[in-house]
Amino acid sequence: MSAPDENLWLANLRANPDHSQNFAQRWRNLAAEGKDIFGEARTIDAMAERGSRILDAGCGTGRIGGWLSEQGHQVVGIDLDAHLIDVAREDYPLAQWQVGNLASFTVDDGAGHLREFDLIVSAGNVVTFLSEAERLPALQKMREHLAADGRLVIGFGAGRGYAFEDFTADAVRAGLAVQQRYSTWTLREPGEDFLVAVLGRA
Repeated sequence: MSAPDENLWLANLRANPDHSQNFAQRWRNLAAEGKDIFGEARTIDAMAERGSRILDAGCGTGRIGGWLSEQGHQVVGIDLDAHLIDVAREDYPLAQWQVGNLASFTVDDGAGHLREFDLIVSAGNVVTFLSEAERLPALQKMREHLAADGRLVIGFGAGRGYAFEDFTADAVRAGLAVQQRYSTWTLREPGEDFLVAVLGRA
């Protein structure tokens, strides 16, 4: 499977106008059933000092960034889907939510400068939805918003059109360095089916 020519989320919306609503309802149903939907968020929380500045890149309905905001972190979430951002604002009002494409977003600090983050998280296979033309710019944008000693944590599965070695090469081109690799969000040793990469500025 090769890199998509267009953003897969937008392609899904074009094919099914109810895609966003169905996606949001699925996560609300899982939460109502008592399912654990915050595993990735707990890992990020364990990596963070109290009150850290955290960016949820491709935040969807806000399940990760929203949970982190409830733990006292300063959270901003970015997603290109306006409906999912509306859901995040309703469900997790403590965080800031912004509509934007990861390949071109900017988070302003209020003084005309890029806001920097101690941790940036991109979970839920978000990077595999990006088109080929969006992948490198998205990594560059995340690096631009990363504090000098900040960390970027990205998780996605194999077989989704983004080979782990291609992702690593893109990260290097974006000015990032892989610091650790794991196969799960519970930080098991590296494997072939899933990658959780912890990156920093090169």
